[in-house]
Amino acid sequence: MATTIVAASVDDAAKAAEVGANLPFTVAHSVTREQGDLIGSWWDERRDFIQPSEFILNHKGRVMHSTYSSSPVGRTDPQETLVLLNYLSQRSS
Repeated sequence: MATTIVAASVDDAAKAAEVGANLPFTVAHSVTREQGDLIGSWWDERRDFIQPSEFILNHKGRVMHSTYSSSPVGRTDPQETLVLLNYLSQRSS
């Protein structure tokens, strides 16, 4: 199973490039509220930004798994994600 990781941020291009400088995947920048809504993110009304949201999509773009967090706690752990990806791959075989 091929996997692609993409991150999206409300930060401008310079800040997103700084954050993504040492990451092995693309960090998109300048995400608007409308774009966040299209991908199913959770917009924090009080602070006016997208809260951390993570999605695993299948090859058709269907959401297979999602996580939402209102703080740094609760974000998906990379090792746990690999376990989940293997499980989902075996289930769909």
